Amino acid sequence: MDFIKVFVNQIHPLTDDVLTLFRSIIKEKTFSKNDRFVSIGELPTKFYILTKGVARSFIIDEKGKEHIRTLFVPISTSGSLAALIKNKPSASTYKCLTDCDFLEGDYIKFKKLTKQNHELALFHVKILENVFLKLVQRINELTTLNATERYLKLKKEIPEIENLIQQYHIASYLNVTPVQLSRIRKKLYSQ
Repeated sequence: MDFIKVFVNQIHPLTDDVLTLFRSIIKEKTFSKNDRFVSIGELPTKFYILTKGVARSFIIDEKGKEHIRTLFVPISTSGSLAALIKNKPSASTYKCLTDCDFLEGDYIKFKKLTKQNHELALFHVKILENVFLKLVQRINELTTLNATERYLKLKKEIPEIENLIQQYHIASYLNVTPVQLSRIRKKLYSQ
């Protein structure tokens, strides 16, 4: 499967010449389960398009507890966008929850190309819009849905999630404790 073309077409189709230009800064990259592709405090220069597997971004609070901000499934972008935009160290860690295949892009080269090519600049804007809209949706889910509703929504989006990652990761993403998640599941499956 041509993951680059699939990804591009779901965001904003590009002409063949511009697609070739975009391909020129992309390479395939494989990470194993538990590999980090961006760490807290690291100054990232790459962006990622997940083509296989499940990854997460998380922050660590002052007590050392991890809080999952985002789960990534194919075909989605990943990487510390805020750090890339600001050219500052990442405040989050990005880690593979399963073996993962990515398309890795050079963000500095991409930004340079967007300044030289209007079509690629529009593509970049569409990517940023999509990231923003996903962030707003995530905030809305956390503020308006109860834990059971968030769990059901996650199961609808990623039906096999329970077979892919650990329960405590699912609980962290849902912003509940593993005990709360266990109760939610017990109640749902007993009905």
